[in-house]
Amino acid sequence: MPKPRKTLISLEATPYYHCVSRCVRRAFLCGDDTQSGNSFEHRRGWIRDRLFQLADVFAIDVAAYAVMSNHYHLVVAVSKAEADAWTGDEVIARWHRLFAGNLLSHRYAAGEPLLVVERRALDALIALWRQRLTEISWFMRCLNEDIARKANSEDGCTGRFWEGRFKSQALLDEKALAACLAYVDLNPVRAAMADTPETSAFTSVQERCEAAAQATAPNEPTQQPARLLPFVGNPRQDMPKGLPFRVTDYLDLVDWTGRAMREGKRGVIDSHLPPVLERLQIDPKHWLYMTEKFESQFKGLVGTAFRLKAVCQELGYRRTPNAGACRALLA
Repeated sequence: MPKPRKTLISLEATPYYHCVSRCVRRAFLCGDDTQSGNSFEHRRGWIRDRLFQLADVFAIDVAAYAVMSNHYHLVVAVSKAEADAWTGDEVIARWHRLFAGNLLSHRYAAGEPLLVVERRALDALIALWRQRLTEISWFMRCLNEDIARKANSEDGCTGRFWEGRFKSQALLDEKALAACLAYVDLNPVRAAMADTPETSAFTSVQERCEAAAQATAPNEPTQQPARLLPFVGNPRQDMPKGLPFRVTDYLDLVDWTGRAMREGKRGVIDSHLPPVLERLQIDPKHWLYMTEKFESQFKGLVGTAFRLKAVCQELGYRRTPNAGACRALLA
């Protein structure tokens, strides 16, 4: 039985989440439909444009994405501290970019004076909107509703376009985060939609490869794609906002993983392991298995067995889901 979303998302445990939404009817999200002969390739642009429009409004950064034929993947990072630092005026301005607001918020934005009781009501609304601008459920709702309306209008039909719930997985530590990032970025290669990561259209890894090829110092956050959460290097004191790896190490890891998976040599591991695997102490065979089956192998919470048990206790779980898989693959 599916768990309530609030039991799967805990910003105290981790800011990183893997989200997946799938189409519910046979019509394609994107790509070419061989049955009807219609092409829906342009819808990939809808999703990417809307995704980064929302990331500019919410306190949520996009770490990875891949738009496939009938579903899409996201890895996002929630920045509650960023939302807490917004002024009330900024919260209202951000909310008005997506929603109509109400009479009080528009009167305040226009500079009209408010009564004390009206100001109290507005402050309560600002607190609610601030919270919602950090919630993955509201982020996914704004993304999926917009795409569904456009697709239904284009198809001349009504009804559901997406499955009832998007799938989410909490990434509790660096091992889970690295495996999930690579899993998302290698989706087109695994599906035979692209030969290499850099030719995988509508993916974050393609954007990162293009930026790295043009950069003089690719590991500098300022020379990475501005709209993606940057790689800021290995964990250290005074860690800046970003992913805890070097982008060059990560791209090397994705390339190595894609070659091993595509060539069908899962039993033969190259003697030169990417430094990320060595630092995280992940068995190469376990790594290849995770980056092929991450979504199906883990449910809800993903991390080392120790971290998983601690978070489950914090969330009040009576059992520890994924304990066997996490112990075997992320030990």
